[in-house]
Amino acid sequence: MRSVRMRILAILLVLAAVAVAGWQILPSGGDDGRTIKVGTTDVVTSLDPAGAYDAGSWALFSNVFQSLLTFEAGGAEPVPDAAESCAWTDSRLRTYRCELREGLTFPSGRTMTARDVKYSFDRVRAIGSEVGPASLFDTLDSVSADGMKVTFQLSSPDATFPYKVATGAGSIVDSTKYPVDGLRTDAGVDGTGPYELSSYTRGERAALVPNTAYKGAVPSAGRPVDLRYFEDADQLDRAWRGRRVDVATRQLPPDTLAALDPGDSGQRVSEADSSEVRNLYLNTRADSPLHDVRVRQALAWLVNREKLAATVYRGTVDPLYSLIPTGITGHTTSFFDTYPKQDPGRARKLLRAAGVSLPVRFSYGYATGRGAAAEEAEELKTQLEADGLFEVTLKGYEWTDFQQRWAAGKLDAYAVGWVADFPDPDTYGAPLVGTGSTMNTGYSDEGVDALIKESQRFADREEATDDFRELQQRVADDVPVLPLWQAKEYVVTSEDVGGGQYLSDGTGVFRLWRLGWI
Repeated sequence: MRSVRMRILAILLVLAAVAVAGWQILPSGGDDGRTIKVGTTDVVTSLDPAGAYDAGSWALFSNVFQSLLTFEAGGAEPVPDAAESCAWTDSRLRTYRCELREGLTFPSGRTMTARDVKYSFDRVRAIGSEVGPASLFDTLDSVSADGMKVTFQLSSPDATFPYKVATGAGSIVDSTKYPVDGLRTDAGVDGTGPYELSSYTRGERAALVPNTAYKGAVPSAGRPVDLRYFEDADQLDRAWRGRRVDVATRQLPPDTLAALDPGDSGQRVSEADSSEVRNLYLNTRADSPLHDVRVRQALAWLVNREKLAATVYRGTVDPLYSLIPTGITGHTTSFFDTYPKQDPGRARKLLRAAGVSLPVRFSYGYATGRGAAAEEAEELKTQLEADGLFEVTLKGYEWTDFQQRWAAGKLDAYAVGWVADFPDPDTYGAPLVGTGSTMNTGYSDEGVDALIKESQRFADREEATDDFRELQQRVADDVPVLPLWQAKEYVVTSEDVGGGQYLSDGTGVFRLWRLGWI
């Protein structure tokens, strides 16, 4: 799955015209108590913040938990939420301190303390779940609690640390309800977010009610919300067309998205630029057929992103040619510069130089029910096999199984969407291509790691631009990942629901409290 910045280009919300005056798009001040039903194909891996690092889980976390900091819609800087204030206490960016907001209470009525904050961060790192967010805190050395103050001591300068605190990884849990040495496995949540989880059925429904005890960055309580989870885009589409949900987002089928007309009666459509990307990750380990860099470079010479975006996605995504997407500081077109057009001849020469037998056979995994993932896999298989250089075996997996397989290094290639933790280039660095990265390709390069560390020294993120440009070129040369496309954010609501344009901006914060009846 989301939040951090420092003089960064914020993601621009571009609301499609809706043939109504602007004031009519916003929720009314009244509340008739009706529940708003929101449909999505996102999957919740775990209700425990220590065990999930994906868009579906963090979308829920941003409503039921608080972090010390959060992000406002369209904002480029983290703002206080559970904290009253936060600041660096030294110019070296090694010590960060927050003072907790007074009067925060968990569902049990127990008052949140600084010790709960320390406990929450410590257990994320101690548990170190393979599919959890511990890797985000690789620069965190220790956490201490003193009265209402929490102090973070870092092992190296990290200007992006406040942004990481503001993500789902920084969710604060009730220390009396979550085990210190393992994940909580029941269907309960004990947080202090703007909503309480009143009931939960895995893969089907999360019922949310406003938390009347909430104190933080959200100015007013939202309406009751039912999050409905659908197995695939077609099921979500049928639910939307049948008006069994009031809001549909992430992801309707490409055909449906391409045909959306803001002028149609009975619905409101919002379309936003997004920092969400989709990449094909390549297993670089010695036992993988993609271990040799020349084999991976050959793959890079064969991918046709324009065709993928135009056919499978009907123009609802944009081709992506680098690790860092457009709209984020340091973006380049390193893959276009290095592999400017499809060239089977160059690919064949590389494979011959590598001394591998043709066709090179490898497995390609993807998560079922995730938008057009199956059609995307078929298109890429066709592209890669066209000249007899590769033979690709496709296999779809249920989301949790898929995560576990790539975390265990069992897949040669796997396509995964990545929702920015925060709109800063760092979220595309260490988590994706750093040594021990979340994507677990086995890739490790001292030069890349050094560039990531160096970039974290700059509070003014523009000063890290050269580091990220060099990093992107190294990635294009080594090809541990093949960027495919950059998403747009679509939200469709019924005509009597407002606030859809604020629901999601592609950074992982899911603002259900902004929805309301008109």
